Amino acid sequence: MDLHTSRPKTAETVPGDGLESGHKPRGETTPEITFRYAGLRIGTRRMIVLVLNLATIAALGYGLFRLLSPGGIDLIEAVMLLGFLLAMPWTVLGFWNAIIGLMLQHGPGNPARSIYPFYPQGERGRPNSLSSRTALTLFLRNEDPLPALARLEAMSDSLKATGLAQHFRFFVLSDTSDEAIAKAEAMGFECFVGAVAFPAENRPVYRRREVNTGYKAGNIHDFLDEYGEDYDFFLPLDSDSVMSGDAIIRLVAAMEARPEIGILQSLVVGMPATSGFARMFQFGMRHGMRAFTMGAAWWNADCGPYWGHNALIRTTAFRAHCHLPVLPGAPPLGGHVLSHDQLEAAYMRRGGYEVRVLPVETQSFEANPPTFPDFAKRDLRWCQGNMQYWRFLFEPGLKTLSRFQVLQAILMYVAPPAWIVATFAAAWKAISGEFDPAYLQLGLSLFAVIFFMSVAPKLAGMLDVCLTKGAVRRYGGPLRFGLSAIIEILASMLMAPIIAVYVSVFLLGLPFGRCVTWSGQNRDRLGVSFLSALKTMGLQTVIGFMLATALLAGAGVTALLWTLPMVVGLCLAIPFTMLTASKSFGRWTTRFGLFAVPEEVRMPRILSPLVPHAARRWRRRATAPFHRDTTVQSQALVDSHT
Repeated sequence: MDLHTSRPKTAETVPGDGLESGHKPRGETTPEITFRYAGLRIGTRRMIVLVLNLATIAALGYGLFRLLSPGGIDLIEAVMLLGFLLAMPWTVLGFWNAIIGLMLQHGPGNPARSIYPFYPQGERGRPNSLSSRTALTLFLRNEDPLPALARLEAMSDSLKATGLAQHFRFFVLSDTSDEAIAKAEAMGFECFVGAVAFPAENRPVYRRREVNTGYKAGNIHDFLDEYGEDYDFFLPLDSDSVMSGDAIIRLVAAMEARPEIGILQSLVVGMPATSGFARMFQFGMRHGMRAFTMGAAWWNADCGPYWGHNALIRTTAFRAHCHLPVLPGAPPLGGHVLSHDQLEAAYMRRGGYEVRVLPVETQSFEANPPTFPDFAKRDLRWCQGNMQYWRFLFEPGLKTLSRFQVLQAILMYVAPPAWIVATFAAAWKAISGEFDPAYLQLGLSLFAVIFFMSVAPKLAGMLDVCLTKGAVRRYGGPLRFGLSAIIEILASMLMAPIIAVYVSVFLLGLPFGRCVTWSGQNRDRLGVSFLSALKTMGLQTVIGFMLATALLAGAGVTALLWTLPMVVGLCLAIPFTMLTASKSFGRWTTRFGLFAVPEEVRMPRILSPLVPHAARRWRRRATAPFHRDTTVQSQALVDSHT
């Protein structure tokens, strides 16, 4: 098959069934029974979501217009309205995704038939044999290597337990530029090879690039150029990723059965953590993402997103269709694309292959940043990469939905500055003496509606937990779950304006060459000093106190109350950062079981050797397995070569 010219062809739809049929690449054998998805046609689903979103944005926009228009709209009010309209689409889309997802989870429909009938479930769905070869690829760059290799070892043991490990091979693909860390990687890899004891044909491979051209996307394509012809699929893993053998072989079985799928993305959840910030963040994401992703997968269908890791990819399709261009101009807006995943999903769909998201938890895990500054730095990397997407909005041949997803990825980072601009415009209005107290009632009502919509995915996830038998117990019981949910939502309110200022300042610097580098990330170090917090969050603090002082002096307490949710977060940026990064906060949350996730109640076998006892102290001490402190070992290994 010519990899550069082949395209899948669409199979015939079964007449009269009203359901979507699958399609297959040329050269593949068509199954005897046409594959079908139950429920509404995909076009109908997308039209419903479009109408719901447009109607909601129009209604909220009209509400703000009515608030501003009694005496006519001046320039400042026009800025407020424009900022509001730019910020709303992401919030509204999240709201409707969550509502649809919750209805699918607990309504009369069957999402397993309408969204993911291709995925084998239950004991009877576990494959007994496979006919393909899959490369499991771990990507490293200037990071502590042994924790990542320990995760690979756990995955190896889990794969061996399935009896199908012979179909897989591990590849450690390094872009490390630090020589001391590179030596630690090589030594750690040899220990890993000895521990997993694979036969020669499946012996793990370590490859390090001297020059990291093209960042991670370039690393992937260099790997595929050298090894791609030998593997039907590859599964990219970040250094903090881990997946059970059962989850992996089920993904492979699904891809073997459905040759029309080019990328199958698993739902990724956070591992139990010792960091209080990570625990709090992933607790909110855990149930919020479940409802959100279910709703999004219902209408995204064959044009879903790809998150860059913990996904199974068809090698021939990726090699044929997913080469990204080098953008004209210099970084950060030109050069190689930094955020490759969403564009690769769009290119895969343009090539005629489906991109599907599996919206159910399947023991696919990742670790989250341990401190607020580390979270913010990661967000800026994504922001910088997404700002390169402007050049792809008019890329020839992209599907309409793919084009919308590219725009959505851009607007996700336009929304925070839009909120900032709208808020400062409102503050200027108040300080200039034109603040009408009559605005307050409608303004607060509008804020309440918007805030409710912004936290709707989390509220839907909480309701999902409450409606699912035994789920509250898996989160630590009603008291722990309820208290954790309240604290997490309040923390999200504090974080939102801090991140908005962080992103806004970064975007202002992008045209002038300000950028972030793709390098090693802090995965487990806790603690942020006052000076570090001041350096990272000082600007937010100054803005918060200046805004509060100006509003209080120029417009009085009423106007200050109007912006209180934003002002409080900015003023508390430094103590919030230090508190949530502290070891004592982490110990306190684990000791009392706050922000517990289900894996802390019933630890999956894949996580038992990886999760430290400190991440689950509220459990009985005798039940915790021995944990190897790979961080200490690897740091000693690195230090020995420096």
